[in-house]
Amino acid sequence: MGTFDALNISASGLTAQRLRMDVIAKNIANANTTRTENGLPYRRQVVVFEENSRDLPFSEYLSGESRKLFPRLDGGVKVTAIKEDKSPYKVVYDPGHPDADQDGYVRMPNVDVVTEMVNMISATRAYEANVTALNATKSMAMKALEIGRA
Repeated sequence: MGTFDALNISASGLTAQRLRMDVIAKNIANANTTRTENGLPYRRQVVVFEENSRDLPFSEYLSGESRKLFPRLDGGVKVTAIKEDKSPYKVVYDPGHPDADQDGYVRMPNVDVVTEMVNMISATRAYEANVTALNATKSMAMKALEIGRA
């Protein structure tokens, strides 16, 4: 695994976490949207990540023979889907709401703002960790160049 591999892995993590933050922000923005284009309340969306690598377990990659066979192991993460959360809608009694049914109940989105904020903090921390890894790789490369000049 070379320097550019490490940079690419960190970059894939940054891209994936950025998309995750965008989806979380969309969920928070639509936390009170009772009617979408299809006439139903907004459904919370969740990002699905998948490891971006060959079908070779890490433990096998460490063996000398495997390194000869697979000198470069793809890495990082990729987003495979953005799926809707199928949990039930929240039901709130609000007879004055334009989307209330005949009994006065309104179906609200299945978005919990507290959960979304926790997810946003998690995504932010993961993003920061990828930035730190990227900066460490860059620093190592700069030190190697300094050694070459001496």
